[in-house]
Amino acid sequence: MRTVAVVFYSASGSTRQLAAAVASGAATVPDVNVMQAEIVSADISAGRFCNSKLLEDLTNADAIIFGSPTYMGSVSAQFKAFADASSEYWEQQLWANKIAAGFTIGSNFSGDQLHTLQYLQILANQQGMLWVGLDIPGNQDDSGLNRLGAQSGLIAHSADGLLHETDLLTAHYLGRRVAQLSKRFVG
Repeated sequence: MRTVAVVFYSASGSTRQLAAAVASGAATVPDVNVMQAEIVSADISAGRFCNSKLLEDLTNADAIIFGSPTYMGSVSAQFKAFADASSEYWEQQLWANKIAAGFTIGSNFSGDQLHTLQYLQILANQQGMLWVGLDIPGNQDDSGLNRLGAQSGLIAHSADGLLHETDLLTAHYLGRRVAQLSKRFVG
């Protein structure tokens, strides 16, 4: 049995909706257990992430999918506090060789969401993880998946808090892809 973890921060609920779609996609793969872990304000004290149980649970996962809204061109402060706290795991490479992927949402069509994905990818690479992007050319899929064309991961857009159905379908696809690859490549 493989475990795919979806760890994310959501302020308004739209990142939470994407996380649920990612988890739903991962759950469609047989013999995969899905863990959703939302970073909440109780996890942060004096600016530091302090949920050591969550970090330990992620150590036992085969794949971790990171999610954060894009704020001012990068991850949210809450997600950054989580990433900073993961440095203890980096020192020992406890997350090495896990599959990793990421998703983000912003209120502008660009809004520098790609930078958020790149931040998540760098975090995964520092941890020694294996990054999985989307294997769908943007605006080329007959069903409209990956409508904003990011190959590094899922970029979604919502100006009014309502998610585009295609973004949710792409999130589902990303979760399924990560779960399938975790079964194929993680020892």
